[in-house]
Amino acid sequence: MIADSQGVAHRGRLSMLAAAWVVARRDFTAILFSRTFFFFLLGPLFPVIVGILAGSVGQQVDQSGDAPAIAVAMQEADAKAMVAARNALAGRLGQGLPELRIVKSAEDRGDAAALLTGTPAAPVLGGQAAQIEAWRGDVEMIAAQARSDSLHAWPRVRLEASATHHASADRRSRLRTAQAAQTLLFLLTMMLAGMVLSNLVEEKGNKIIEVLAAAIPMESVFFGKLFAMLGVSLVGIAVWGGVGGVLYIVAGSAFPVLPDPAVGWPLLMALGVIYFAMAYLLLGSVFLSIGSLANTVREVQTLSMPVTMMQLMLFFFATFAMTQPGSRIELLAMLLPFSSPFAMLARAAQDPALLPHLAALAWQALWLLLLVRGGSMLFRKKAMKSGPQGTGRRWWRRAAS
Repeated sequence: MIADSQGVAHRGRLSMLAAAWVVARRDFTAILFSRTFFFFLLGPLFPVIVGILAGSVGQQVDQSGDAPAIAVAMQEADAKAMVAARNALAGRLGQGLPELRIVKSAEDRGDAAALLTGTPAAPVLGGQAAQIEAWRGDVEMIAAQARSDSLHAWPRVRLEASATHHASADRRSRLRTAQAAQTLLFLLTMMLAGMVLSNLVEEKGNKIIEVLAAAIPMESVFFGKLFAMLGVSLVGIAVWGGVGGVLYIVAGSAFPVLPDPAVGWPLLMALGVIYFAMAYLLLGSVFLSIGSLANTVREVQTLSMPVTMMQLMLFFFATFAMTQPGSRIELLAMLLPFSSPFAMLARAAQDPALLPHLAALAWQALWLLLLVRGGSMLFRKKAMKSGPQGTGRRWWRRAAS
């Protein structure tokens, strides 16, 4: 026996968790096996695939093009000495030195960007002013090495790896990992949380939400829809992550290398999934309340804009707090419910402690319960015209009559 919002007892109604599970299973199945879900999965993949293809084509064009070269029109012995010196220096210094190409005369320079004449003792570099000025130091170094029969001996550096490391240096290097994790979490949350809005507006138009509200507690409807959309989002992320994994295996060298997070990559990814779920549910609960009050898509867009801007500002605040570890700003970012997932994920990349994450998740779960409870009460009062406020109005009408 369960009492509704007006205190009237009913028999045979499902419990809150069971009713939420029914709603979640219904919405999840309906969305997952719809035709629109397939196009939803393909949506973010198209720009990524196009960008990768464009980058690979551009890289191929760069590789197919000839690197800038300097034509060397010197005596044969001097020209060979210059080329040998250049190749030896390139082996020590790495890439960056201009290519030297031996030609018989200045007329045979072809498409070389500059022409080198004279002798190693007095080289003359001709070409466009900006280009030859940039190559002046390289040519001087090559010519200095070519003047002797062999390269001058360089002292060999002995390497001594330190067993200890500075925590501040590690923290600075891990800022890039923390920022990348925060940005990815924010993009996924904002891209996927908006699906909650249209779902409830459609059911309000079809009067389905009224049937559900009459049969089960409104909190169960909210929780069921939130977790159903979260499940759909996780399926989409799993598909996109699988495609990303294949691309990483094929072209892993093209991806930027990030420093290892403080908690390690497996635990960071697990925390990323958990904090995405919390950020999605927190923001989705607000969007769900907005969608329950709106009657049209236009109203949804108008009402959700302030929430979107607020979330964007909180994301920037969490990003700033990431650079102030241990400060009151970071503590405030971790306490604010909508910035807490972003701040805590950045903390996981910089600090190996795990107990703060348990406290943060409990705090976020508490706020989720409060937001769902408040949203369901608001829906009953404003949209369903029920609850304590509606009961008072009916009593006033009867007394007046």
